[in-house]
Amino acid sequence: MDAFLLRCRFSAAILLLCLSLFAQDVTACVLRLATTTSTDNSGLLRVLLPQFERQHGCRVQVIAVGTGKALRLAENGDADAVLVHDREAERAFVDNGHGVNRRDVMYNDFILVGPLSDPAAVRGERDVLRALQKIAASGARFVSRGDDSGTDRMERSLWQQLAIKARGAPWHVSAGLGMGEVLTMAGEMQAYALSDRATYAATRARTGLEIVLEGDRRLFNPYGVIAVNPQKYPEVNFSAAMALIGWLTSDAGKAAIRAFRPGGEQLFFVTTDR
Repeated sequence: MDAFLLRCRFSAAILLLCLSLFAQDVTACVLRLATTTSTDNSGLLRVLLPQFERQHGCRVQVIAVGTGKALRLAENGDADAVLVHDREAERAFVDNGHGVNRRDVMYNDFILVGPLSDPAAVRGERDVLRALQKIAASGARFVSRGDDSGTDRMERSLWQQLAIKARGAPWHVSAGLGMGEVLTMAGEMQAYALSDRATYAATRARTGLEIVLEGDRRLFNPYGVIAVNPQKYPEVNFSAAMALIGWLTSDAGKAAIRAFRPGGEQLFFVTTDR
């Protein structure tokens, strides 16, 4: 065989081997992100994560659950980073040595939604406690997530402030489901629900629910990102977790969050813009 042809074939084989090794190295980088259903259901992650993956050559595996479960997964070493919305629980997660380098990322708000008929006559209320009190007094149906998510924890804290034992009451339905499923149930049952604004926006066309209360300062909903502590779990992909934290809080990440406006509505706001 001609020596030149042999050299060409050898060079091509080396090139293919290098490309194969590079591809394996890229696909080998996997970041397990435990996060809330709101970041997933809203479509935000489908916009943000491909940009991060292209820049850092690392695939993000999304585990979308409630905040409580996301933090428990991370506590067990089953995630590399968490993106959740319960500031008190996030601080406890870090204080107990499970996570490091917590950063504020973005915020939006919770809203109270209900059917057009508004059986508890709460539309126009500005005080969420008064609105919930009217729902309980009227016996109108209320669907709760009941899954220890950030939304569920917010709801429980509001009932506690009212000294109302909602769980177990005949009008209170504890679904144990994600936000999208709860809103679907509330629409079918003509019931009220507490929702994050982003998931409601993504589902309102099919649920027929309306916002009956918004704007109460108690309903502020901040999101934080945390890397799992590599000293506790040395096998976690700490470098990828830190890369994601850095990107989300960088100019590029902030711009991507600001640009996420499905239907022209901004659903998440960068923390530094507040």
